[in-house]
Amino acid sequence: MSTSGRTAAEDARTASDIAATLRDADFVRIVAHADGDALASSGLLARACTTVGIPFQVSATTLPTRRVESRDDECVVAVGATGGDVVLATRPTSALAFDIAAELGGTPDPVLALAGAVATGFSPGAGDTARLLDAADGRLTRRPGVSTPTDDLADGLAHSTLFHAGFSGDAEAVQAELAELGLPVELDDDAHRHVASLVAFSVAGPADATPRAGETVERALRPYELGDDHPFATLGGYADVLDAVSREQPGTGIALALGHDARAPALDAWRTHATAAHAVLREATTGRYDGLFVARMDDAPVATAARLLGDFRSPEPVALVVTDDEAAAVAVGDPREDADSDGTDLGDAMRRAGSRLDGHGTGNRQRGYARFDADAKEFLSAFREAL
Repeated sequence: MSTSGRTAAEDARTASDIAATLRDADFVRIVAHADGDALASSGLLARACTTVGIPFQVSATTLPTRRVESRDDECVVAVGATGGDVVLATRPTSALAFDIAAELGGTPDPVLALAGAVATGFSPGAGDTARLLDAADGRLTRRPGVSTPTDDLADGLAHSTLFHAGFSGDAEAVQAELAELGLPVELDDDAHRHVASLVAFSVAGPADATPRAGETVERALRPYELGDDHPFATLGGYADVLDAVSREQPGTGIALALGHDARAPALDAWRTHATAAHAVLREATTGRYDGLFVARMDDAPVATAARLLGDFRSPEPVALVVTDDEAAAVAVGDPREDADSDGTDLGDAMRRAGSRLDGHGTGNRQRGYARFDADAKEFLSAFREAL
């Protein structure tokens, strides 16, 4: 099935139309952007394909548009990217993927879809996620406290990328903080509230915290607890792992989204990813320009570090993390504005800067990513000029 230059926005505007396109395909190739929302969407679509007997392949990459060319015997689904026979670009893509999977005849998991939406910054029940929350009724229990993927509080708080605090990345430092709270062995609601207060103060209290840090940390509080039929303890923790593993170990992330037993390697990838991302906010060389805050490291998980930098430390409206071959930038704002996947601003700036340095860039209004063949200073110069 060749594209002939058309997209799902033109050819298949509804979930039922897209499902019909997939049902008629001899082979479906799902190409996802490496983020938690796109990963969850890919899992939902792939599970539905399995249910109805459609052969498929899934991949996740930071530069998906370079993999979306289709051959005559396949249908390419671009998730969080453009250029395929079918395009899922409007965030959260997992909400549309849930509807497509249902139209295909599967029984999609609303918790996986919600985790994808949360990974891209949506609150459960907001916008297109309202129907997902209804579909998950009885499988989620809201309680006080903090979202973590494991029941081990020290592990969960140290490695969460839902926030950045003074103890982030350091499980021993978290243990010391928790010891001062005198928590009971079995945590009750009051104990969970004490933990939430600790996190909120640790995030918003430092002198270099952004004014929005106190608002942004709210997405980690008052978690939805998950039952034993899901691999992680809370919905927010599930989202956190999906996003981290999609960037750190995409193959493991795909296995997790497909429903395979990948919990242990996914958690290992999450810990590694989080530790490196939090280190950027402490150890990077920083620079402040008009409208731009920059952090430079030799090596870093640039996309996650840029998000944390923008949410919790950047005094400017754009935050950039750059190494000697990769860079990511975010614009501070509402994630629901991140709807136009081939938009302007940061994505265009990344494309222009990357191409000047024998590389490639991608993104949209709110965030961008580039891979290039130069050093950090050269890229920063090119990016500032393009911006």
